Amino acid sequence: MDTLATTRMSSKGQVVIPETIRKRLNLNEGVQFVVVGEADTIILKAITPPDLGEFAALIQQARKQAKAAGLKQKDVELAVAKARGHK
Repeated sequence: MDTLATTRMSSKGQVVIPETIRKRLNLNEGVQFVVVGEADTIILKAITPPDLGEFAALIQQARKQAKAAGLKQKDVELAVAKARGHK
């Protein structure tokens, strides 16, 4: 199992992730990454969106927390309008 490889950055700042690592991590075209850089270290973390089941569970959890905090639908609508700069 290859865990170490080298690559180069192009003049456009593009970096190729070596094929062996792409295959091992099942990285396909279009995958998005969070990029963290400090000193001489760069970390790429693949972003995986939640599936619809996970998203539904997150919405349900948010609704429970809002209900426990006493928030109403109108409170949310007003907060969104305020954040958007509307009255």
